[in-house]
Amino acid sequence: MPRQSRLDFPGALHHIMARGIEKRPIFKDDADKLNFLDRLGKLVRSTHTLCFAWSLMPNHFHLLLKTGPTPISIFMRRLLTGHAVWFNKRHERSGHLFQNRFKSVLCQEDTYFLELVRYIHLNPIRANLVKEFEQLSRYTFCGHGVLLGNMSNNWQDISTVLDQFDQNINTARHRYLAFVGKGISIGKRSDLTGGGLIRSAGGWTALTQLRREENYQKGDERILGDGDFVEDILNTAQESLENKYLLQSRGVSLNTVVERVADILDIEPEMVWASGRYRKVVEARSLMCYWSVRKLGLPMSS
Repeated sequence: MPRQSRLDFPGALHHIMARGIEKRPIFKDDADKLNFLDRLGKLVRSTHTLCFAWSLMPNHFHLLLKTGPTPISIFMRRLLTGHAVWFNKRHERSGHLFQNRFKSVLCQEDTYFLELVRYIHLNPIRANLVKEFEQLSRYTFCGHGVLLGNMSNNWQDISTVLDQFDQNINTARHRYLAFVGKGISIGKRSDLTGGGLIRSAGGWTALTQLRREENYQKGDERILGDGDFVEDILNTAQESLENKYLLQSRGVSLNTVVERVADILDIEPEMVWASGRYRKVVEARSLMCYWSVRKLGLPMSS
């Protein structure tokens, strides 16, 4: 069965998971983790992607990201490829580091945002990397301590999370801490690690009750949300697909995009492909990437 295409658009909230091949470590020591975080931070800033929560385990990681102008597939390809090359070179190994494709679940933000932040940040406790909840606030390889102000970075979005609790940052942090603490007794939330109708409904019992009430919901393994949300996302995806084929049928190609970008920015087409940090070159590359991937559905190398 062919794998389904990813669902993505600017502003989409994704729960991202990636695991080592055969469940092998993708981080052997703190140096591996720190290099990964440095790479993640640079990508978050350069692509204007928002990162709300994250945690690193020895053989996998979790991220809660909101797509910016750069598609999530390109963002993750750069992140995973960069880490794999660095890891293999440092540890004198070869071959694939990650298992298959990374997993991304497009999530209904108003329903699942805080639950996902809590779930992701409690991973070190569930994995016994941190023994006590109080220790989690100073655990280096999880975004929980950043939200509490015990650690800092310049790429994690803390205001969006804390604003959910209070406008006063001290009050917000106190309430956030209490909220996360309550999640320990809940245990592992399998409904937050994947999409699908059963998970989105909250399990078989909840789904059965909905059916008894003749409340039939639409489900998709790539989406975590109620039936209306799933329907809206799938309709948007189909519209995007139809527009892509319409543009292609009219002869719109990558060269067409390059020429259009050059015309808008008043530069030569060759500059769109140029390397370097010159402002117009960076702007041209970003615009070309956005139109090519979003509108034409073309794959872009990292």
